Amino acid sequence: MKKVIAMLLCGTLSMSLLVGCGGEKAAEETAVGTGTDTEEVAEQAEDEEPADAEEGDGAQPATFTVGFDAEFPPYGYMDDNGEYVGFDLSLAQEVCDRNGWELVKQPIDWDAKDMELSSGSIDCIWNGFTMNGREDAYTWSVPYVDNSQVFVVAADAGIASQADLAGKVVAVQADSSALAALNENAELTGSFANLTQFADYNTAFMDLEAGAVDAVAMDIGVANYQMASREEGKFVILDDYLSTEQYGVGFLLGNETLRDQVQNTLFDMVKDGTFDKIAEEWELTDVTCIKNYVE
Repeated sequence: MKKVIAMLLCGTLSMSLLVGCGGEKAAEETAVGTGTDTEEVAEQAEDEEPADAEEGDGAQPATFTVGFDAEFPPYGYMDDNGEYVGFDLSLAQEVCDRNGWELVKQPIDWDAKDMELSSGSIDCIWNGFTMNGREDAYTWSVPYVDNSQVFVVAADAGIASQADLAGKVVAVQADSSALAALNENAELTGSFANLTQFADYNTAFMDLEAGAVDAVAMDIGVANYQMASREEGKFVILDDYLSTEQYGVGFLLGNETLRDQVQNTLFDMVKDGTFDKIAEEWELTDVTCIKNYVE
């Protein structure tokens, strides 16, 4: 009888250990790849590495889902081979490689970015995402790019300054930083004949090329990319900028655990030169600023 009781006690203890290990694993995997961050998960995930997959052990790596605008080159877009590429996606891929995560590139409707983040469909917004004016709406990484909003016009349009935009048709992307800057400058915007909103800058630039609009207000990095892909000297950027801003990686408000994992990896990339190498590949070395935040 004593032997039977002893065997039952051993069995119960073994089941308890298995359940405890399984619960710890589930909490760890929840910390990366859900887009949400509760206090319970944050406490359990603190100071732990994400669930890496050992080669050949049959485990699946944690996923890291990046939400991005698929028509925002050079930060994120679809190339001629149908692949999603860009400066921000290259950075995200390196972060995932170093943490043993699987990168999921998730194109989103920019107007729906907040819904995608709050629902858990994505883990962060990483796509030339302006921090200014949104400081309290997200948990941010440190700034990594100094950006400016500018006006692009045809070189032969006779437009040399913002004052020359009076009576002109100006294009801008919906829900963009350029639109926000224009809305804050009522005097300038009020001088336009019309302010036309487009779903993406590729379409807006095609209308500029066709003469359907007179100027496009946009991020300087995107402007340089668009101009470089067209006839040299056909377009110019006005010298007087609309505004200046900074880009960061935006996480769900309160998700400091995941933010810290990503940010610390970016710092490591800066220290070993990988960040600069990726910036050079995308011709964005002149606008990066993350070095200012690395100890």
